[in-house]
Amino acid sequence: MDMTGSRRIEAPRERVWEALNDPAVLQASIPGCESVERTGPDSFEAKVAVRIGPMSARFGGKVTLTNVNPPAGYTITGEGQGGAMGFARGGADVSLIEEGPTTTTLNYNVKAQVGGKMAQLGARLVDSTARQMADQFFDRFAAQLAPAPAAIPEVPVAASAASDTVPTTPDAISTTGQPVTERRTAVAQMRPATATSGLMAALAAIPRQPYGLPITFWIGSVLWLGVLGLLFVIG
Repeated sequence: MDMTGSRRIEAPRERVWEALNDPAVLQASIPGCESVERTGPDSFEAKVAVRIGPMSARFGGKVTLTNVNPPAGYTITGEGQGGAMGFARGGADVSLIEEGPTTTTLNYNVKAQVGGKMAQLGARLVDSTARQMADQFFDRFAAQLAPAPAAIPEVPVAASAASDTVPTTPDAISTTGQPVTERRTAVAQMRPATATSGLMAALAAIPRQPYGLPITFWIGSVLWLGVLGLLFVIG
């Protein structure tokens, strides 16, 4: 089985390199991984639960890193045993290309061999499962390295403007000599008239034939554009 691919990761190359050598990051990224332990400077042991078609098994394997060239890449080789399901062995060349201060392209070239009952399932099923697991690995890996969303600063609530509240004492008298209750009644009566006059002024300011076309034409056009926009979104 041969598999080649490339992934763009939004993180500096040094950070991607460190993550590729971090057992915790690898365990969180590998689908079905139960544990990843470092056994040496360039070696790991892992346990992974794998399901291929109707068969499932737990694989225990050892992984060794060679041709280590930080932070440019390395070669990874390993072998896993899945009991009655069979075995898997192979390797991959991994290279990291710096595309920018915060962008890295990860290229990989995998060559693997399976035996036992796994080999009886057919190369197509094994290949499709391996590619699916690779996609899940890189999706999880990239998600762990993605920059955290910028926190939205809290905007302090501005003090509300002073209202036109008046003393609640029933017999309070304003500075103009008018009882407060009478002032409240006058203000309440003026507000609807003011709002109505403002609305009438706004309606009067709208031209009846913008650009020589009736206002109904423009309203209908806006409504149709809205309907078309919804159709594209739903589609």
